[in-house]
Amino acid sequence: MVRKISASISNEQLQEDLEKYRQRSIELGATDAKILSSDAVVIDERVRAKCMYPKCDAYGTNAHCPPHAMDLDQVRRTVKSYRYGIFIRIEARAEDITGPEARKKRAHSLAHAYGLVGTIESEAFYDGHHLALGYACGPCKAVFCPAEECSALSPGQACRHPLKARSSMEAVGMDVYTMAARVGWDIYPIGRRTSPDEVPFGAAYALVMIH
Repeated sequence: MVRKISASISNEQLQEDLEKYRQRSIELGATDAKILSSDAVVIDERVRAKCMYPKCDAYGTNAHCPPHAMDLDQVRRTVKSYRYGIFIRIEARAEDITGPEARKKRAHSLAHAYGLVGTIESEAFYDGHHLALGYACGPCKAVFCPAEECSALSPGQACRHPLKARSSMEAVGMDVYTMAARVGWDIYPIGRRTSPDEVPFGAAYALVMIH
């Protein structure tokens, strides 16, 4: 049922909603989810720099990755305007996320993260949290348009998946590794040379700012 939008919401209702979205994330396949205060969102220029050095193959290829993604000063102001978010973790088997073909193999985990974020954001919207805003994991192009040019970068054209595609946490400078470690989640650096026997699992992370 659609809830009418209110000029203010009680803390009791907000906490009830946040817990509902946390549990809903797990119902949708997340390994875990945490209610996170906005001041726990770590934004660091070095994360954005890692998109450029060495340059990610998604850099400049879509509207939601650097250099087209929101600049970090605006990200900081935006995040600060919220009080809480839902931080989401989706674990994957090490063999499904490591090795030379790691980027291709990660597509399933990334798609799951995008779908989950879209659902939580939508449900929050219809609960009256009309400014709910989600960030996924990895480049949207790898999930939605791997073999096509990003239409949103062409003058006069829009994104093919406007309600699904979005920036990843990393694309807007969020230090996911530090954030995950601070909430008590084990997280391991995984690169192209990482073999499955070197890490117990991999994971995708996402965030939905609620209120």
